[in-house]
Amino acid sequence: MCASIAADKKAEDIIAIDLRSLSTFTDFFVICSGASEPQLKAIAGEIKDRLKVDHATPALGIDGFPLSQWVVADFGSVVVHVFHPEKRAIYRLEDLWNDAPRLSL
Repeated sequence: MCASIAADKKAEDIIAIDLRSLSTFTDFFVICSGASEPQLKAIAGEIKDRLKVDHATPALGIDGFPLSQWVVADFGSVVVHVFHPEKRAIYRLEDLWNDAPRLSL
């Protein structure tokens, strides 16, 4: 659902990682990129709003902000990372969790 909402907001390079066998703090990561600060805000905001309204799933926390070029939204079993492409290349979360299975989207 988070990946689909991100795609609706024109997020790029969307991946979903299954962390259930590797992590105790969440089950899945969704990682995506936005080309500008307004787009980062729009992607994170739309995911937060739609999960709350459509699925009664409020965010447990949101950290970062568009100016930081990385926004993290925690929904418990899913943590969504919305990056500017340059910041995503620096942190390379996909590589840190490269032994985790990727979900087909």
